[in-house]
Amino acid sequence: MSTWDRIDRFEGDPLDTSLWVPDYLPHWTTPERSGARYRFVGGGIELLIEHDQHAWRPEDGDFRVSHLQTGEFAGPLGSAVGQHRIGRDLRVVTERTMRRLWAPPRAGAVEVVASASADPTCMLGIWLVGHESTGPDDSGEICVAEVFGDKVTAASSVIRAGIKAHHDPRLVSDLRDVVLAMDATEPHTYGAAWDSEGVRISVDGVEIYGTDQVLGYPLQLMLDLWEFPHGRRDPAGYPKSAVIREVRLRTDD
Repeated sequence: MSTWDRIDRFEGDPLDTSLWVPDYLPHWTTPERSGARYRFVGGGIELLIEHDQHAWRPEDGDFRVSHLQTGEFAGPLGSAVGQHRIGRDLRVVTERTMRRLWAPPRAGAVEVVASASADPTCMLGIWLVGHESTGPDDSGEICVAEVFGDKVTAASSVIRAGIKAHHDPRLVSDLRDVVLAMDATEPHTYGAAWDSEGVRISVDGVEIYGTDQVLGYPLQLMLDLWEFPHGRRDPAGYPKSAVIREVRLRTDD
């Protein structure tokens, strides 16, 4: 793709808050749990999981996350209204202002140049998720890439890609694990394009997934480093990290 509306190379402080919300679904939890930890490095932004970091939402387990997203939507305090309803007994505990910093109405394209972690407790996630301000059914997800550290080697890496229906009755969840001859800890380009004819997902310009399922509502981009529960946390093993080197965005409607 040769024409982009916006490119972010994360060239240093401060983070561009006209594009990024540095929190993971902050309405469902508290600020000290949702806030991203990161630092700017030569050639990108390094998402960090640090030893003293809090679990995102204890009701859903011990996982920790550092995350950037291009929008947010939730209802009033105490309500069950809010985007990406993936936890248990969800209620809004932190009121937030609705923002659609980048969320194409019906069609668009994205490329993310990223270096994943090979730590077996970590995952790099690149997702396009329904903003949901247009209705609770508009909640589907394009899983551009999930890269689990325990499936990354110098010779090959497994990339999970596809569709997650979540609460959209028009969609069918369809995820595929694609084995590629690449080291995902090196920079690679993860891309997606979607429109009224379907969705196409690529890695380094080569299509790895296609579908005629349509997500014809605003989708926001979410970039994520997860750490999954794994028992005792040794301070010597931190920080854990993944690097987002460049993001390219285009709105096609």
